[in-house]
Amino acid sequence: MYKARITCKEGYLFEVETKDYRFNMGIRGVGATPSDALLASLGSCIGLYIRKYAEGVKLDLGQFDIKVEAELSQEKPVSFRRIDVSIDLKGLLLDERRRKSLFQFVKNCPVHNTFKSDPDINISID
Repeated sequence: MYKARITCKEGYLFEVETKDYRFNMGIRGVGATPSDALLASLGSCIGLYIRKYAEGVKLDLGQFDIKVEAELSQEKPVSFRRIDVSIDLKGLLLDERRRKSLFQFVKNCPVHNTFKSDPDINISID
């Protein structure tokens, strides 16, 4: 099971504790904002799946970049209505078959699947 504990330290500064890490999140220049972290989670998950794919097919893949961009809607409820993900394999050329296979594989990352599945989120106040 995945868990995160978030403690409000002061104002808009939050300390996040997960299984192995502690980090800050906020909106006043200390730590990533929640929206930044959400986009970073998606990009990092896709990156892990790119690496898994490359290892599985013995593809010599060095460094690569993933850019994730989104804008918050102006209408309510405020949310990301569209998220664009761009993968730069740093000049590695893939044939069409391999390109399609990689594309299908990375779409299976759990964060991407979560966005697609519209999960139930249960909030309680103790």
